[in-house]
Formats: sequence, C-alpha cells, structure tokens
Amino acid sequence: MRHHKSGRKLNRTSSHRVAMFRNMAVSLLRHEQLVTTLPKAKELRRVAEPLITLAKTASLANRRLAYSRLRDRDMVGKLFDDLGVRFKDRPGGYLRILKTGYRRGDAAPMALVQLTEQRVADAVATETAGAAAAKSKAKKSTTRKQSAKGKQTSKATAE
Repeated sequence: MRHHKSGRKLNRTSSHRVAMFRNMAVSLLRHEQLVTTLPKAKELRRVAEPLITLAKTASLANRRLAYSRLRDRDMVGKLFDDLGVRFKDRPGGYLRILKTGYRRGDAAPMALVQLTEQRVADAVATETAGAAAAKSKAKKSTTRKQSAKGKQTSKATAE
C-alpha cells in the first residue's frame, strides 16, 4: 500500500532523480526560468523553494547546506546574494508554474517554471525589447507597403 509516501518517482532511480533535480534547480537559479514537463515542474518546486527559504537567512551553515544540495558555488553565491535578498519579505511561493501546452512528440504536458519576482532590470529590458520589436514590425509593414506601391508605379510606367 502506498500510504503517506510523498514524491513522484518519474521512472528514474533515486540517484538519477537527485542528480536531475539538482541540475534543474541550478538551471532554474541561473536562468530564473525553465521549461520542463508538468510533473517535473511540480517536483522541482519541492526542491527549489526550500533553497530560497534557506537563502533568506544568510549564515555559513545555511550556505553549506545549500552547497550540499546544489554543488555549484556560483549558484550558491547568487542564491544568497541576490535571490535571498529579493525574496526576504515574501513568506513563500517563490516559483510560478505556467502550463504551456503539450509536447509535440509524445503529448506530454509542458510547463514554464519561473521565479515570481523578476529582476527590475529584466522586466524593463523585456518591456523595451517588446516596444522596440513592435516599432520595427510597424516600420517593416510600412516599408513593405511603400515598396509594393513602388512596384505598382514602376509597372504602370513600363506599360
């Protein structure tokens, strides 16, 4: 009977699961978002959120605990110097899981996992990039219209 046994096995051995979630947690902390299958995303939340909670209290013991779980010095530094400070006032719920549809090959449900509070510079950069893309798209459409008009006039003069 499977009474009170938490966690998904995901058809992997325990060492493979530990390594996979360690790698996924490091990737999530490095890029601050990640695309994966929905069950893996839900399990990743159980790995990554306690790490951020650990980083909110910066101590040598907590750094050593985080290093034992991540095995990546750069990400432990980012976790304590950047993310721990960013989520200091938040009582939990550091990750957002957004369903993105189904994978083409096997129809597995996919999800985007991202940190809830993005960096201010990143948010501004995406807004400016979106505005710049919209301007360039509008510029391209007007140049296409002008070039189409130019072709029509050149055909008319040729006739």
